[in-house]
Amino acid sequence: MGEEFEAGVEDLRSRRRRNLAMGGPDKVARQHDRGKLTVRERIDLLFDPGSFVEFGLLAHQQPLRGNPTDPDNTPADGVVTGHGLIEGRQVWAIGYDFTVMAGSMGAIGEQFKASRVRELALRYRKPIVWLLDSAGARIQEAAGSTFAGSGFLFYDQVTMSGVIPQVAAMLGPCAAGTAYIPGLSDFVPMVKGTSSMSLGGARLVKAATGEDVTDHEMGGSHVHCYESGVGDNEVADDRECLEQVRRFLSFLPSNNQQPPPFVASEDPPDRLVEGLDKLVPASPRAAYDVRRVVKAIVDAESWFEIKPTWARNIVVGFARAGGHALGVVANQPMYKGGILDVDAADKAARFIRLCDAFNVPLLYLVDVPGFMVGSGVEKEGIIRHGAKMLYATSEATVPKITVVMRKAYGAGYFVMCGKGYYPDLLVAWPFAEISVMGPEGAVNIIFNKQVEASADPEATRKQLVGTIREQISPYIAAGWAMIDDVIEPAETRRVIVRGLEQAAGKRIDRPWRKHGNIPV
Repeated sequence: MGEEFEAGVEDLRSRRRRNLAMGGPDKVARQHDRGKLTVRERIDLLFDPGSFVEFGLLAHQQPLRGNPTDPDNTPADGVVTGHGLIEGRQVWAIGYDFTVMAGSMGAIGEQFKASRVRELALRYRKPIVWLLDSAGARIQEAAGSTFAGSGFLFYDQVTMSGVIPQVAAMLGPCAAGTAYIPGLSDFVPMVKGTSSMSLGGARLVKAATGEDVTDHEMGGSHVHCYESGVGDNEVADDRECLEQVRRFLSFLPSNNQQPPPFVASEDPPDRLVEGLDKLVPASPRAAYDVRRVVKAIVDAESWFEIKPTWARNIVVGFARAGGHALGVVANQPMYKGGILDVDAADKAARFIRLCDAFNVPLLYLVDVPGFMVGSGVEKEGIIRHGAKMLYATSEATVPKITVVMRKAYGAGYFVMCGKGYYPDLLVAWPFAEISVMGPEGAVNIIFNKQVEASADPEATRKQLVGTIREQISPYIAAGWAMIDDVIEPAETRRVIVRGLEQAAGKRIDRPWRKHGNIPV
């Protein structure tokens, strides 16, 4: 019995060693030559050291329709699944192994291993991370009418949406159906030069349409992080990508029934923000970088921007103030004067809904000239897209703090959480302007004939602009108690922290409904 025992143990150890070796040293070397880490190296970087527990290590491709298979060719069936700790909190992971059949999704890996991880992550209400480096479905197994039994992955993602955080780390190709994994995830960092995603790979596109294009031309990080907006943050390499995954999760709770983590900061919560006068010109038309304002206001080194290269006329991201996590939505005068367009509305709406789903308070930093107008944006559906942002801000029940820094014109004031959208605190800086439109536009519409008929039109126009500017002073709104206070810019951080503490126990009761009908 002793020899049989030892032989059994050694057989187990041999099987483990074989599958831990993935596709073998040659394929591992090719993975490194492409500038990519292996899936197991990525797992080690993602999780706290020594905390990963693997499920399904000994799985492999099974005989299909009577055809024999070699277990040695598909170790772990090309996907590593399990759970580990990230900053001490449990997170589940599904990582595709490109050294095994190009990381293709096999029947065992997908229908048994990955589906089990999805089910357990939801059962325990813990975040899930996909490490994507896959050619898509394994055609050898997916071809045929048994395809009728597939598709549970995306149903599961929709079920998990807003319940547990979902991250799709783009570390290589992601073609065909797997491209919907990032499409349905909450955070999608992409590695420059190696990652791509598209509904059809280059070979399929060539066969179907005749278009001769590479995977990266069609769906690389530049396409999706700068143009389409499907990707979030473009990163330099696998290591930075996994660092960003860890950082993203640090701002969110494990599920929607918990508050976001509090991280004590040595940055005093009542610190005065000196030097804002050097960052923000008082003139409403002068440009500046609002990200410098955000960094000055929040806890030191806590700013984490999302989608920094797409729809740059609005800035969104996570930060902390007095240790409290918050989501920041800020107009960016450096790009298009901060005016809101189709992409900016989409970017803000999705981020606002992410924060609201996971109990992260919202801070709106307002310097908005309104929405872009004209026949071009109307054809793009500016009404429908702007309505998404209106909907998201109205729907959000987390604490909402609004600071009008310079201008808040028209519907821009509405979507940036003006009075009608029930902010928990609404304050303005002394030179802020709140109005249906700027004074120049108002003069052109209201007093156009009077200006044209005057002896000195330019002088008359200037006088009328000054008169209207006085009427849109924040002190008038404060006098009517339509805003809560006018504050010194240096007081902004202190006011935000106190506002977060004020609204910590917030509860909103609304009429029951299955769900609203958000414009899409």
